[in-house]
Amino acid sequence: MTHKTKLLTPFALVAALAAPAFAQDAAIDVNGDGMYSFPELQAVMPEMTEDEFTVLDSTGDGLLDADEIAVGTDAGLLPES
Repeated sequence: MTHKTKLLTPFALVAALAAPAFAQDAAIDVNGDGMYSFPELQAVMPEMTEDEFTVLDSTGDGLLDADEIAVGTDAGLLPES
């Protein structure tokens, strides 16, 4: 194993592990930022209310990040990616 390979191996591992966190459904995440906004979700789930979205948005930033999306998906409240 060369010195260069030894240096790049940890970075490749981190990149491989981080990729699934950003693998959101492109049909929902139309702007490609890796998060779901209320308008993006409501476009594919018209029955979703702002109150339901707010419950999923545990950080209160108005966007569902990868962890919040995973929780919503696991609970059956959001579609599988």
